[in-house]
Amino acid sequence: MDATYIDYQSTNSFSPTVILYLKNDAALKPFYSYCPDFDGFRQLLQHKKNTCKRSILTEALNAQYEKLPVKEVSELTLNNLSLLKQENTFTVTTGHQLNIFTGPLYFIFKIVTAINLAKDLKSEFPDKNFVPVYWMASEDHDFAEINHTQIGGKKVAWNEEVSGATGRILTKGIREALNQYKGVLGIENHAEELSKLVETAYTKFEKLADATRYLVNSLFSKFGLVILDADDSRLKQEFAPIIEEDIINQNSFKNISATNKKLEELGIHIQVNPREINFFYLLNEVRERIVFEDNQYKVLNTETAFSEEELKAEIASFPERFSPNVVMRPLYQEVILPNIAYIGGGAEVVYWLELKANFEFYGIDFPILILRNSGLIVSKRAVEKVEKMGLTLPDFFQGTDILKTDWIKANSQNQLQLKQEWQELSQVFERMKLQNSKIDPTLVPSTEAIQKRLEHAVFNLEKKLVKAEKRNYETRLNQIDQVKNELFPGGNLQERNENFGLFYVKQGPELINQLVKHFKPLDFKFTILTE
Repeated sequence: MDATYIDYQSTNSFSPTVILYLKNDAALKPFYSYCPDFDGFRQLLQHKKNTCKRSILTEALNAQYEKLPVKEVSELTLNNLSLLKQENTFTVTTGHQLNIFTGPLYFIFKIVTAINLAKDLKSEFPDKNFVPVYWMASEDHDFAEINHTQIGGKKVAWNEEVSGATGRILTKGIREALNQYKGVLGIENHAEELSKLVETAYTKFEKLADATRYLVNSLFSKFGLVILDADDSRLKQEFAPIIEEDIINQNSFKNISATNKKLEELGIHIQVNPREINFFYLLNEVRERIVFEDNQYKVLNTETAFSEEELKAEIASFPERFSPNVVMRPLYQEVILPNIAYIGGGAEVVYWLELKANFEFYGIDFPILILRNSGLIVSKRAVEKVEKMGLTLPDFFQGTDILKTDWIKANSQNQLQLKQEWQELSQVFERMKLQNSKIDPTLVPSTEAIQKRLEHAVFNLEKKLVKAEKRNYETRLNQIDQVKNELFPGGNLQERNENFGLFYVKQGPELINQLVKHFKPLDFKFTILTE
């Protein structure tokens, strides 16, 4: 693959807040600790507090990795698991829900960014170790967000009535979706290899978290990726003091609400709003919010309720039953990991900006926020079409109408722009206004009004000329539509819609190799990859 890099701002696909963050805008600096560059990492490493219990972390991870066949775990991953015991080892973390078949492409892109950032940090700070971590969002309960994927323009869905944490969902009901997915993969090139991989993942492992671990490990183990399932009683025990304090005193609600008010004053759209209590009660197939009503801590939609003393006892005995929501999960992550960077999409980076005050309240280091690499994979066929039309791939980040209009104006043999003609007419009106003012100065506004109406009419005529010429170039413009639909399926960035499957069918493991080769985490550029 060949790579072309363009500014994120040029894609017209990222929020103004993200662009300001990448530019180190002064207005946002109160909401994060260190800049996303090597100097920022150097400062963080100098001040990093060792708050995580490494022995407990490695114990939990080793137990989780026992669920994988030994031969499936690379020496590099095993070495990274061992390195986590050392005080000079730090993690670079990305997280995502357990989307079936990995969901959209950016699932893959997130993990590649973590792998590459860990490598880059090792090169910059050779006396330290950096381990890439994929945090499985196994406690999330929104099955509707993860039960489908788009591949080759088709939606493959796992239709089943389930409840509770998605990591605990049994995979036995996924067969129909699995067959549909394998059917889209076909039989050519690396299709059989990927079919066997997903077949093993979703039929040999009983729970979705274990299936996802197997699938992600198979794709990334050779790069040393460590996969963590935080739905673990040992890890929750480390977080238990904060669970208790936050539920009872509602600190996160106060801290994050105050921050959100400041962000809103800057005109920044708030991604998530805290609740008074930011934990769910997690038990069997139940993951329901905890609320404080009538001097009791109640679990919504159940008969379960606790007094304050009963709540403390429950947290002490069963911390695994308390599941952080979206605003407390990041704090949990940073408590149990020796983490220095979190890699997320644009919306994630913005919502992390809401959290710094809460980290400071609990005395936990705030990681450096890294916008994950974004990319577009373009086929040879599409590249050839683009070149024949005299366009470039970056041109296609414009709106379709703008792209077509610019192409028509550049390629038409006819005069479609009336700018020069209007300039000549404007000069006539200037002479008219001068003459009319000599007769009666009150006629000048009337003349200007006529000029304005005529200007509007002239440029409407220009639009009609372009529209008429588009009909003459219908075949070429249809090619623009075809390329646009391939690069932006459903009108969205490819990475937010299309699954990695068909790209893997073409290239096999080389797909991941090429992403690792070309993604540059700290350059903050959008990557266009051509096959």
